[in-house]
Amino acid sequence: MIAVFKQVIAEVPMVRTMVQLTEEQVKALKKLAKARKTSMAQLVRESVILYVNTSTLDAEREEKRHRALEFLQYIKNNKEKFRDMEGKTDVSVNHDEYLAEIYGSWKKSS
Repeated sequence: MIAVFKQVIAEVPMVRTMVQLTEEQVKALKKLAKARKTSMAQLVRESVILYVNTSTLDAEREEKRHRALEFLQYIKNNKEKFRDMEGKTDVSVNHDEYLAEIYGSWKKSS
């Protein structure tokens, strides 16, 4: 994955920018850069890519979560529209009891 970052980043024109970091952040970056035999700038670029990609996924996940919660609220407010074949509206809540009824009667008849 790191090799892919290096290849992609090497092919893209760069824009120089200034970033202020704490002493601890600089020390940690220098140590990591030395261990990985790369530059601090490369680590920052890789970190930005990871952060942006993760943030995008988080935003998409949050949007899906929001839509799901809205739908659940819709179901709660419109119970009469959501019924099983027998007209029951509580199957998802009481499925264990219904299964016990079915299997209990099945065991008795076998």
